[in-house]
Amino acid sequence: MNSKDTDLSQRILPTAAQALPIHLLQDSQLAGWLADAPEHTRRWLQAQNFKAERGRWLAIPAESGATAAIVAGLGGAQGSLLWLAAGLADRLPAGDYQLAGPLPAAQGTSFTLGWLLGGYRFDRYRSSSKASAVARLAPPDGADLDYALAAAGAELWARDLINTPANDLGPDELQAAAAQLCQQHGGQLTVTSGPQLTADFPLIAAVGRASPRAPRLLDLLFANPGAPRVTLVGKGVCFDTGGLDIKPAAGMQLMKKDMGGAACVLALAGLLRTLSAPVELRVLISAVDNSIAGDAFRPGDVLRSRQGLSVEIGNTDAEGRLVLADALTLASEQASDLLIDLATLTGAARVALGPELPAAYSGDPALAATLQATGLHSDDPLWAMPLWRSYEDDLSSRIADLNNAGSSGFAGSITAALFLSRFVTDPSRWLHVDLYAWNPRERPGRPVGGEAQAVRALYALIRQRYG
Repeated sequence: MNSKDTDLSQRILPTAAQALPIHLLQDSQLAGWLADAPEHTRRWLQAQNFKAERGRWLAIPAESGATAAIVAGLGGAQGSLLWLAAGLADRLPAGDYQLAGPLPAAQGTSFTLGWLLGGYRFDRYRSSSKASAVARLAPPDGADLDYALAAAGAELWARDLINTPANDLGPDELQAAAAQLCQQHGGQLTVTSGPQLTADFPLIAAVGRASPRAPRLLDLLFANPGAPRVTLVGKGVCFDTGGLDIKPAAGMQLMKKDMGGAACVLALAGLLRTLSAPVELRVLISAVDNSIAGDAFRPGDVLRSRQGLSVEIGNTDAEGRLVLADALTLASEQASDLLIDLATLTGAARVALGPELPAAYSGDPALAATLQATGLHSDDPLWAMPLWRSYEDDLSSRIADLNNAGSSGFAGSITAALFLSRFVTDPSRWLHVDLYAWNPRERPGRPVGGEAQAVRALYALIRQRYG
């Protein structure tokens, strides 16, 4: 799928011969395990005060002094192994490793996926970056290696796209990434730009017209006649100044990530295609810059959408919902079994749920709840939020059909979702995910920088529904 694929395969050990064993221990298991261990091992762990705290690991020397094994703590419960494995892959010395004992297949897959994610580095711009030896894992018996490699490849591609600065990733480069995906997986790419964009997608054109990098609508189709149709829509704002309602300098610092929804949509599409999900897949991406120039759209302007609804511009920094509105209208013109949009849409979602929990909305609360459940099961959490119709009055306008910015300042993520729902024909088959696409703090396997969110959760949901 991307340049990371070769790197990922280098982290997998074909055979476990001569690989160092990794013992995973809960704190309650440590005493029993030590009772059966050689005397020098007991003395070593006692000297190091090893307590099997979650995430702590220790190399165990043989009597010769060479490393004989690794012991890794699970804390009070086994829990998810994904990020534990990521931490081990990130911190263990280069070499070959295997788990000392068996795991259930799902946990073995999770451990393998975490191991693959753990070595991620975004070093494109470092002049001194060079390949180095890595820690390799012999996957546990029963682990789904095909899924682990595909999911890791998809997510690391999304991270790379999000981390790339806006001077090297604009609408042209986002189009190139879409074209690459089509070439690899037999898709067809249609691009609408220029006068045709203005005529057919007026909101997308208005948001992007102040940039010298022309706005466009990317339409990818991976045909599979007769199969359930899944349509993915991604917000591809490659850089967001806020427009004439300009952001402060601190607010613009991370705005290269405002195409995170598009990056995650491409990653999800790639994962579905790599693992041959039995669906017909359509992907729509609004690729624009929200820039400032003499012809920028203005607060107070009234714009006509593709659907026909008129929108008063209450705030030019609420541009994401505008570019999504036209794309959702197009998506709704041909019925889908499932319509999903992903967008770095509101700061309000981060205030409510923080950076790790994307907000999920649907006209069918059961669908949003199912996505929440699959996310928790996939170590890719989201949280179902209410599409509270009583707040629709906040989007009212005195001169147009609706305003793009809520009037009260409350419930910003909900009112943004309500705005989008006006452009969806059947909200009961629609999922909207308001995500952050960024790791704000350093953790094992999750360095500060771009993050793929909702990709594994949505993949699991689609496979659960359609096979």
